[in-house]
Amino acid sequence: MADLQFLDAGDGQRLAYRKRDGRGPTLVFLPGYASDMEGSKAVALDAFAAKQGLDLLRFDYSGTGASEGVFEGGTLARWLDDALLVIDRLTDGPIIVLGSSMGGWIGLHLALRMPTRVTALVGIAAAPDFTEWAFPQHLKDRMSAGETLRRQLPDGSAQVTTAGFWRSGQEMQLLGSELAIDCPVRLIHGDCDDVVPVEIAFRLKDRLRSRDVQVTVIKGGGHRLSEPHEIDAFLRTVGALMERPQ
Repeated sequence: MADLQFLDAGDGQRLAYRKRDGRGPTLVFLPGYASDMEGSKAVALDAFAAKQGLDLLRFDYSGTGASEGVFEGGTLARWLDDALLVIDRLTDGPIIVLGSSMGGWIGLHLALRMPTRVTALVGIAAAPDFTEWAFPQHLKDRMSAGETLRRQLPDGSAQVTTAGFWRSGQEMQLLGSELAIDCPVRLIHGDCDDVVPVEIAFRLKDRLRSRDVQVTVIKGGGHRLSEPHEIDAFLRTVGALMERPQ
C-alpha cells in the first residue's frame, strides 16, 4: 500500500492522500459521503493498480478519514475544491475519475471543470443531486431553516447532514439540463440500491452529452457494491478504460 502523506490545503489544514506511481492516465478515486480512501473499493483499486503498474491517487476530503478539519464544516463545494487541489498539485496529464456515490457527483463537476484532463469517468452508485431527490419536502424545510439533520438511511447506516452541506448541494445540482461532458462514462449501479435508486443512473445517462455512455446494472446489488463480484465488475471496467487509446 502506498504511504500515507499530507498536502497543505492552504487554510491551516492538511489533506491526507496516498499516491501510487505507474503508467497513466492517473486514476483518481473519489470517496462517497462520510467515507474515505480506505474503503473496500478504494483498497481493491489500489491492489489492482499495484498489480497492473498503474498511476493512482486517492485522498480524504477535509474533515473525513485521515484529513484534518471538522466533518460538519464540509460542503459539496468545499470537497470539490479539495479534489481540484489534489489533482492540480499531485497529478499531471490525463486522468480517469472514479467516483463512489457522492464522489460520482463531484466527479461530474470535475469533468465539467477539466474537460481536457478528464479522459473518462466511472460512477459507482453515483448520487448526483441527492440533496434534492433524497429529501422529502418536510426535511428540506428543516434544512432550509438551518437545522442539522440526523437520520438513518434504508441500508441501516446513519447520516448527519448539515444545513451548509445541503444548501451547497442545492446550488450544485446537475440533472436539470444537458451535461456538457463528452468523455467516455461508465455507470455501475445495483438494482437493489435503496439509498440511490437505479433510476438515477438512467436519468444521468440521458443528461450526458457524451455518446459513449454505458450503464452496468448488477442484479441484487445494494448501495455499497462491495461484494467480490461487484468489485470485480468495477475493476474490469477500469481495466477496459485503461486499454483505450488516450
